[in-house]
Amino acid sequence: MTRATILHVDLDAFFAAVEQRDRPELRGKPVAVGGGGANDRGVVSAASYEARRYGVHSAMPLRTAARLCPELVFVPVDGRKYGAVSREVMAILRRFTPAVEQISIDEAFLDVAGSEILHGTPVEMARAIKATISGEVRLTASVGVAATKLVAKVASDLQKPDGLVVVASGTEAEFLAPLPISRLWGVGAKTAGVLAEFGVRTIGDLAALPEDLLARRFGKQGPVLAQRARGIDTSRVSAADPARSVSHEHTFDVDTSDQEVLERTLLALSEGVAGRLRTGGIKARTIAVKVRDSSFTTVSRQRTLAEPTDQTEVVFAAALELARPQLRGIRVRLLGVGASHLGEAGQMSLFGPGDERQRKVTEAADAIRARYGSKAIRRARLLDSRVAEPFERDPISAPEGGAIGRAREEHPPER
Repeated sequence: MTRATILHVDLDAFFAAVEQRDRPELRGKPVAVGGGGANDRGVVSAASYEARRYGVHSAMPLRTAARLCPELVFVPVDGRKYGAVSREVMAILRRFTPAVEQISIDEAFLDVAGSEILHGTPVEMARAIKATISGEVRLTASVGVAATKLVAKVASDLQKPDGLVVVASGTEAEFLAPLPISRLWGVGAKTAGVLAEFGVRTIGDLAALPEDLLARRFGKQGPVLAQRARGIDTSRVSAADPARSVSHEHTFDVDTSDQEVLERTLLALSEGVAGRLRTGGIKARTIAVKVRDSSFTTVSRQRTLAEPTDQTEVVFAAALELARPQLRGIRVRLLGVGASHLGEAGQMSLFGPGDERQRKVTEAADAIRARYGSKAIRRARLLDSRVAEPFERDPISAPEGGAIGRAREEHPPER
């Protein structure tokens, strides 16, 4: 029988908790991270537990959050600070085991099977990890301990904040059965709605359905759902699984049709995406854009490049070519730029002398930003731009392969 040696460590209300840690005047108050105030057009990136009591949650429009909680304190996103804190936490996790799979900026899986001689049982390690994060980083984390990643993930959510839930090996189906179907990783609102037609309200209800029925309704995903409902997950903790995509988006405070503003925004987003590719030592072969207009109609377009790239100019040129036909005659609410089909950056250069000169300029600029901050050197075209510094919740190494990653139907609810 597989032993319960998988831990899922999840920082509680991460962005909001960091702000409350660093600003004592925010402690005990309802806090929403995202945007600059109640009248902004953005969405909540994270909400403190005090704010959640009013129904405020991540991905909620800031204006809606303000209506639900008039005393809500709005704090702008500080991606650089959250990234630094995340790296501190991940370094702590690696003291206990090298098998750490970071799946977002604030959560990771650990396989501690090889660390018991040094650090004790998995439960003892979970307690030690929580205590170390609390003592050194002054944040709380919730931990699930189980025999599979899937069950450990569900377990870590059940007693937040500062929770520790242990699921003994062999009891996975029994543990999951009474939980609402929304707790099962990969079951979003759309899938839950379809399952409700079959009378499914709990994970146990799903486990009881015949697999052939699920296969007819959901295709090859049907039997997978049945297995997950029983706690079956064969995916392993892997620290080397590469990201499948990198993307950044910007929501305008006021819908705009100004072509110069739109093009500068695309440039800023392209620079953010390309910068993350270079930081991760990877290149992308496919570039995509997303355009959402004032009626909330969203159009996505993509193209495959002749050669993979991590250069801003190439990403921007492709994004601009894709976006221009979609921008005519509309007022734009949101723009996004993404890169996919990722692979490690090669060591041999296939570029001409001009391209090599551009690469050296880019590398020098990256070095300056790394040492003095992202605003230390900026493109002239972006000096007057009000586009926020690109920030992405998921790290460049966040895996989207494997059972857990493929299960993502939508952004999971903030816990």
